[in-house]
Amino acid sequence: MKVVVMGAGAVGCYYGGMLARAGHEVVLIGRPQHVDAISRRGLRLETQAFDEHIPLAASTNASAVQGAKLVLFCVKSTDTHSAALAIKPFLAPDTLVLSLQNGVENADEVRNVVSQEVAAAVVYVATEMAGPGHVRHHGRGELVIEPSKTSVEVAQALIAAGVPTEISDNVRGALWAKLILNCAYNALSAITQLPYGQLVQGEGVTAVMRDIVDECVAVAKADGVTVPGNVDAAVRMIAETMPGQYSSTAQDLSRGKRSEIDHLNGLIVRRGEALGVATPSNRLLHTLVKVIESK
Repeated sequence: MKVVVMGAGAVGCYYGGMLARAGHEVVLIGRPQHVDAISRRGLRLETQAFDEHIPLAASTNASAVQGAKLVLFCVKSTDTHSAALAIKPFLAPDTLVLSLQNGVENADEVRNVVSQEVAAAVVYVATEMAGPGHVRHHGRGELVIEPSKTSVEVAQALIAAGVPTEISDNVRGALWAKLILNCAYNALSAITQLPYGQLVQGEGVTAVMRDIVDECVAVAKADGVTVPGNVDAAVRMIAETMPGQYSSTAQDLSRGKRSEIDHLNGLIVRRGEALGVATPSNRLLHTLVKVIESK
């Protein structure tokens, strides 16, 4: 299978690297510094089980999606529309675009741009770019994907590549479950610049997280979303399974980059306003992150 990763950051490089390691033809589309490093010596994929340089192709040009059967769409939520427009002229009719992004609206936004099949995926992985062309995996890695014409084949390829994958009829609910986790951790990790394990040890932090989660659950319920599983247990498990992980929002702010906070706590605030649900904790976190961004 030819696989192209659109937005080869930490998440895209991890999954692209795992598929390339399993023998698939993979092309990473990313920033010049990463593309240059990967073109010279391959992608360095450092996991808890191995540390290898994996040979694969890399490009800075969206036209590299030509011929792909699967596009892993991994750009930041803020770039969804522009990235979808960029790849649109080069997609084959039977390409599956799989959105591996934070937030709950991205797949619909891509569908509004391209005519190919688009499926959403829920991503549970702790990764970071440790340097040009170097992705470091801290833990987990499972995917939950929407049913599609080719989702069974894609899931089988991912599982064979060492990526736990399931197909679910309630990906919308699963995306909201992931959104709630992001709302609980991302902004607090960003504001404090602390990893999850250390963050939850802070005085009053777990109580604040409970307030954030309660608001998110109330908004989801008002929006007709069935959130699967035990949300409170899932929130606790993040700190236990990823204690050394900094949120993507924390990583963005530390590098002076724009974050996805508008698509996380900011979305809860917007949907809460539309549905008549008060969200003061999420509003405060959204505001603080935006102020830090403005610096």
